[in-house]
This record gives sequence, structure tokens and C-alpha cells, in this order.
Amino acid sequence: LPFKLTEAQRRVTKEIFNDLKSSAPMNRLLQGDVGSGKTIVALIAMVAAMENDLQTALMAPTEILAEQHARNIKRLLAKTPYRVELLTGSLRAAQKKELRTALKAGEIHAVIGTHALVQEGVAFAKLGLAVIDEQHRFGVMQRAELRARGFNPDVLVMTATPIPRSLAMTV
Repeated sequence: LPFKLTEAQRRVTKEIFNDLKSSAPMNRLLQGDVGSGKTIVALIAMVAAMENDLQTALMAPTEILAEQHARNIKRLLAKTPYRVELLTGSLRAAQKKELRTALKAGEIHAVIGTHALVQEGVAFAKLGLAVIDEQHRFGVMQRAELRARGFNPDVLVMTATPIPRSLAMTV
């Protein structure tokens, strides 16, 4: 990384690693202010999953946010063997088909996208970690659908908005 993690980022990363090592699937809420480093913590968790031959998915509520995440993650992982792709509704049909085929074959290690990740025809070879950004912008069924794309994948939900429903989900 081009910077040092904060103490809080290191602490929560350690907690997430402990969850990932557990025999039970992780279901963790990561809440922090905008700019507090939630995405870098999620990326570290994604790399841990990819290091264990699992695929990862990051679902964002808007194409702009998904594109931003994809651009930053591709930049940070540019010198690694991991293939990172963006899947959104605005891609041409041929592009979507190509990405779906590569995803199902396990050729894509990390996919960042919008609701397009839970559309018909999207299948993973081995989804191990699903990251959901701003979870309150997705319905229960959409989150469940992403989780169902894997076999009990770990789930990390990120939000900058500590709303009662998020707190209830945590409890």
C-alpha cells in the first residue's frame, strides 16, 4: 500500500481475518465515516480471500461508486496476478456476456458492480467473500441473492450511515 493503515484499520482488519478463519461464515458490518478507510479494509479482506483461491464481489449502489471502487482497486492490484473487472447494467450485452463467462470459469478474481451482480446469468466459480457497500441502499432480497451466488460466502457490509436497521442487523 502507498500509505500506512491507521490503528483502527489494523484492528478491524485483524478482527475480519479472525472471522475469515472461522468455520462459520462471516456476517460483519463495517461502519465508518466517509473517507475513514472502509474500502481499503474491504480490499485487504478481498485479497486474503483471493490468496485462498476464492473469488470476491463488491456490490455498490450506483454505477459511479462501482466505477470509482473498480478504478481504485485495479490501480492498487495492478502489479498482482489478480484480475479485477467491473460489471454494471450499462455495459454492452457482448461485454456482459464475456464477463459472465469469465466469472463462471473462475478467471475473474474480483468483480465490482452494481445490482448487475445479482441479475440472471451471473454465476461464480467459487465466491468466497461478498462485500456490500452502503447496504441500506439494497433490499434484503438483493443482499441475499448475492450471498446465494456462493456456497456460504463470508459477507462484509460497509456503511457510513449508522441507521437503526444496520444496527439491528449487527445485533
